[in-house]
Amino acid sequence: MTYDPQVKALIEKGSTPPPPGSPYSLPIPGSERENRTPIYRNWAFRDGPLLERLEPNASTLHDLFQLTLQARPNKRLLGWRPWNPASKTWDAKYVWLTGAEVAERSKNLGAGIAELHQRIGVTALKYGVGIWAQNRPEWMLTEIALVTQSLFAVTLYETLGPQTSEYILNHGELSCVVCSLPHVPTLLQIASRVPTLKLIITLDPLDQGDMAGHSKRDLLNKLAADKGIQIFSITEVEALGQQSGRPMRPPQSTDIFTINYTSGTTGNPKGVVLDHANAVAGVSCARSADTVRDGDVHISYLPLAHIYGRMIDQAAIFSGATVGYFHGDIAALVEDLKILKPTNFMSVPRLFNRFQAAISQATVEADGVRGALSRHVVNTKKANMKLPVGKANNTHLLYDRIWTPKVRAAVGLDRVRSMVSGSAQLDPDVHTFLRAAFGISFNQGFGMTETYAVGICQYNNDFSTGNLGAIMPSVEACLESAPDLEYTVHDKPNPRGELLLRGPIVFKGYYKNDEETQKTLESDGWFHTGDICEIDSLGRFKIIDRKKNVLKLAQGEYISPERIENVYLGSTSLLQMAFVHGDPSKDCLVAIFGIDPETFAPYASKILKTTISASDHSALKAAANDPKVKKTFLKLLDDIGKRHKFNGYEKVRNFHMDIEPFSVDNELFTPTLKIKRPQTARAFRKEIDALYEEIASQTVPAKAKL
Repeated sequence: MTYDPQVKALIEKGSTPPPPGSPYSLPIPGSERENRTPIYRNWAFRDGPLLERLEPNASTLHDLFQLTLQARPNKRLLGWRPWNPASKTWDAKYVWLTGAEVAERSKNLGAGIAELHQRIGVTALKYGVGIWAQNRPEWMLTEIALVTQSLFAVTLYETLGPQTSEYILNHGELSCVVCSLPHVPTLLQIASRVPTLKLIITLDPLDQGDMAGHSKRDLLNKLAADKGIQIFSITEVEALGQQSGRPMRPPQSTDIFTINYTSGTTGNPKGVVLDHANAVAGVSCARSADTVRDGDVHISYLPLAHIYGRMIDQAAIFSGATVGYFHGDIAALVEDLKILKPTNFMSVPRLFNRFQAAISQATVEADGVRGALSRHVVNTKKANMKLPVGKANNTHLLYDRIWTPKVRAAVGLDRVRSMVSGSAQLDPDVHTFLRAAFGISFNQGFGMTETYAVGICQYNNDFSTGNLGAIMPSVEACLESAPDLEYTVHDKPNPRGELLLRGPIVFKGYYKNDEETQKTLESDGWFHTGDICEIDSLGRFKIIDRKKNVLKLAQGEYISPERIENVYLGSTSLLQMAFVHGDPSKDCLVAIFGIDPETFAPYASKILKTTISASDHSALKAAANDPKVKKTFLKLLDDIGKRHKFNGYEKVRNFHMDIEPFSVDNELFTPTLKIKRPQTARAFRKEIDALYEEIASQTVPAKAKL
């Protein structure tokens, strides 16, 4: 793709760091208000307008999609690994759609969807269409198709249960859902309670040469007819659209682009309304960081129902990258990475934690020469990263030839030039280790559904950890004192308070929920994120707490359980899940841990001097809660706490082990794998009480010491 000179200039402006030692974000003089800091902006955008778009003539996502498709008609755009029915495996190669093929199919699909709605009596010109499927090329085809007709996507998480799906379908008043075949039975099951649902479009074939009356189409339509629902395949709808001759009906910048339901940890999900102006500003903001470039290869695996996954895929496409989709099994993601060989990698702390644990085990924790060399390499690079800004780096002329390439190749990242971590704050030790291990640009950022997944991000020359970096070009920020939590903008050495954001990326409100909208959005556009942050002397933002997820122990100490959980998960490969809890009437913390059978089995076997199989979950669970194992593991937790400078009251004093205590199925995880804290505390109330009773029984009364 050939960029307009204005686009190139804006990307260069957004990605160039300030002179070494200068602040990355700057306050606007005279913008202070009572109990608020000054308004901060990106250093390069403080005195001018915020970045709303890169392409001057593209004010909607439809405009951006069409510009991109027209610029690369014969180039690869969307790819996937086909399923081989003969070998019952996924092919070890990618098959691709070109820009021209995507343009034609999406135009026809959009026309077909609009035609079907007209046939069932929908008279509105702008309405939502549900998308319920795992990442695949047809997901993107559907998104592009909808905006060709001024329609908008309402996303459903792949792992949602029937109850939440039913709520979203009714709340969004959806007549049609585009989905993968396995979701059709669920939709038919709840159809009687979703009176608006009339159409299902499956992304998978319904006819494969079956005998009359025996195809998926025949069988499913028999079930659907009784419920007043029609089922079509995507190819049928494309053919219908082509025959209709219906022209495109492009949207305006103020039209809704998507309603994205947040996976809240309490209550029903909220529908975040994002218009085309939000979307264009969001992807422009992301692209201004220059993380993805023309000719890059990007892998799509983060859930597209989550705005973070959609935004990075869109930014990749608009930047000229090709997008290959994972084959659907996150546990086998490395297999896809080794075949696709992406040139950039966007992920979340949970996966980076697993990378760090696995790589550490194979390198710095190894015995003999391998372990000694690995420790020397990592320590040398860590020392280099501590040098002043402008001199700090994570590369090494020799080690990046003999050691680093092997580490990157082991996880399929041998061609990767840059990585970004988003959705939650990354543990500093994990961040530093992976920077050393991979020797490439690895920054972390911050965004929310309400800000189109962008907002704050590190610059490439900043090797600090534990902070999110600078305000991005499309947003401005300030902190507001949170006196109830003892955080104020007058704190020293750095101001602290709730993070507020404003700018073209900020959402328009929660769908049909004025009460929550008014609680969160001020009339002058400030969005209350609920995150407690501090701003350092270089204008970098750091999340230090969550306004609503803060525990207060009996002695009056405030605890951030998420921070403690992330430290534990990032420091040992023995754990897969962690829930840290403190009762308000107690003076210490307890935890429910989910162990990794593959790593915990040999660990427990060594302590108990017996062989415990990773596949024998009953024996493994018993071993994990054996007093000898718990005592040894508690010492490990204490060591981790010391390394991370935990206060005494932040250390877990007792814990219960399980194999998979939390999941989406048992409704203790949200679809984005965030713990539902109140529900989890209720579900494990018996275990929590027992843990506190055990602590009490082991505590020697003060008078007994005399």
